[in-house]
Amino acid sequence: MFDKITESDSLYRDIEKKSVREILTEINREDQKVALAVENAIPDIEKLVNVIVPKMEAGGRLFYIGAGTSGRLGILDASECPPTFGVPFDWVIGLIAGGDQAIRKAVENAEDSHHQAWNDLSSFQINSLDVVIGIAASGTTPYVLHGLHECKKNNIITGSITCNPGSPIEKAADFPIVAKVGPEYITGSTRMKSGTAQKLILNMISTSVMISLGRVLDNKMVDMMLSNEKLIDRGTKQIIFKSGLPYDTARQLLLQHGSVRAVYQALGILLS
Repeated sequence: MFDKITESDSLYRDIEKKSVREILTEINREDQKVALAVENAIPDIEKLVNVIVPKMEAGGRLFYIGAGTSGRLGILDASECPPTFGVPFDWVIGLIAGGDQAIRKAVENAEDSHHQAWNDLSSFQINSLDVVIGIAASGTTPYVLHGLHECKKNNIITGSITCNPGSPIEKAADFPIVAKVGPEYITGSTRMKSGTAQKLILNMISTSVMISLGRVLDNKMVDMMLSNEKLIDRGTKQIIFKSGLPYDTARQLLLQHGSVRAVYQALGILLS
């Protein structure tokens, strides 16, 4: 039996008696521990990213599986990759216990399923080119744990993100990541520090993978989807910076070619 730090008693007592300023200050004090916990996990994050990149270069995909807050965070990260990096919607896929209805409303007993994660993954014809990351603050969620076990049986590389060292999910994953953030401000409320740590780690994984896959030039999103005026304006200014063209001309070229990268290629601007 391992020590579930995420279920440990809060370091703060009688919080219902505190002023709003005291509550905010104490939450912020705890949040400041999160970045350090994630920093300590960088070597393990690096190992996982270094496995994901060649798999995706070979045509594989990245899957996130989780329940509750963890599942929602995976879906959030996956859903942001296409607009940010201009990649297909099936490159990074987030799955949550209970299906899409669980994104907004908890589905009773969904996380306790021992078979659903593999069923969900199988619906995408998952194969050995893919990588699956299980996300669970506790490190014990059956949906995630059994999903990772089934992946291993099928020669699929796995990673995990948890906040409890020595958890079953850490042991089940090929490339585990542990962010030791400590007890939550409200005992057991892992949507707080644990969720923040998971979000930071997911940001780091997907962003570093996409950079490694060539989806960023310098520090710019040259493949971003032009889905609103703000992004069109951003892309136009990137083109102006590289080409010196007038705003209206740069904007017209962007809309004509569909991406900053495509405009650079049309203008013969070096991409490295």
